[in-house]
Amino acid sequence: MSTRSLKLSKHEPLGTIALNRPEQCNALDLPMIDELRHALDDFHREKSVRVVALTGVGRAFCSGLDLAQLQFSGSREDAYDKWHDMANRFGQLIEQILRYPKPIIAVVNGPALAGGAGLVLASDLAIAEPEAEMGLPAPRRGLVAGVVAPLLTFRIGGGRAARLLLTGTAISAELAFQWGIYSELVGPDLAWARARELAAQCAECSPEALQMTKRMLNETVGEQLFTHLATGAAVTAASCTTEAAAEGIAAFLDKRTPRW
Repeated sequence: MSTRSLKLSKHEPLGTIALNRPEQCNALDLPMIDELRHALDDFHREKSVRVVALTGVGRAFCSGLDLAQLQFSGSREDAYDKWHDMANRFGQLIEQILRYPKPIIAVVNGPALAGGAGLVLASDLAIAEPEAEMGLPAPRRGLVAGVVAPLLTFRIGGGRAARLLLTGTAISAELAFQWGIYSELVGPDLAWARARELAAQCAECSPEALQMTKRMLNETVGEQLFTHLATGAAVTAASCTTEAAAEGIAAFLDKRTPRW
């Protein structure tokens, strides 16, 4: 099974969604975000799928939102409306993953950056291979990682989150594992096999119990998380309309150092 930018497969009890834009390091554009949401809905309806795995095709897991789409030549108000819509739709995808009734395992086969890091942080478990560095380079592009920041703080605490959010640098898969971002670190090409083992273990549990456990973790313990996600989407959209963002995105696409 496949869509425009996803590869879908089923190996009961595991359903797999693979981001399939390898030439763009699996960057998320608006159609891909919509396809991801539909694929999750489809696997939700399939009773034989008890766990969903999210991974990437090629050398990257996901490099985040497609920055080529963030270039905009209209008025600042039009730019805000457009990117507020994009940030909201990405935030809705993150919320859907958090509220999803079945366990979701991120199979991190390569770098998980920006919005890609958000997909990992929203997942229930994350199995990573050695090349799976993680980073939030938004400030290096003149942007704010508003949607991902609340998730990151929720998972690892404010101090460590500040290091990633304020430096814009990436950390190794090993350090991400030590910080608890990745549940397990495995050898090259072993993450998907390990995800299948975990899926089998989850499938031995009651679906209702797993759903209630997820709600307890993400909606009770993380009581304010969804409010923070909505606020973060607005901050992200506002940052996209600044001169710094225009320069940062242009510099990234031109492969040069931004002129702040």
